[in-house]
Amino acid sequence: MDSVKVLTVLLTILAGLGSGLLALGTRIPAAPLVGALLGAALVSLVPNLSPISWPTGTRTLLEIAIGTLIGSGLTATTLRQMGSLWRPALFITLSLLAAGVVVGWCSSRLLGINLTVGLLAAAPGGLTGMSLAGEELGVGAVVVVLHTVRLIAVLVVMPLVVRLFTVGHGSPSGP
Repeated sequence: MDSVKVLTVLLTILAGLGSGLLALGTRIPAAPLVGALLGAALVSLVPNLSPISWPTGTRTLLEIAIGTLIGSGLTATTLRQMGSLWRPALFITLSLLAAGVVVGWCSSRLLGINLTVGLLAAAPGGLTGMSLAGEELGVGAVVVVLHTVRLIAVLVVMPLVVRLFTVGHGSPSGP
């Protein structure tokens, strides 16, 4: 790896780390994630910097780490609640899939975007999964941009909506 690529990688890591740490001082949900995402994205937009190609396996290792972090939060109480949550889980999943297909198809027809892009961008999956699917289908970069905008908007807006609708209703964490 030449020195320019090493510098770009270091600059991206420092921007993500710095922005993630700065975001900790805000009340934004998932602040470190949003901050790191914005910091790294800003570096990637700097003209004349070559795009980063991360070493093979980097994404997989990070996905394993994130999965481990999230999975370790499951408790016996959570598992007991699963018995009463299968109907909402099924309803929410089917509704999101149907909405994703409708929104993706309408986006394609009304806004003139590629149908594959529309369907993947409107899919309820996460940024990483849909980006990988888009990459396999040759539309990865566009799907990344659309999911990044969605992710930031959802992380900022939904907690505010939840607070608005749950004021005076106690904790929103129960079934």
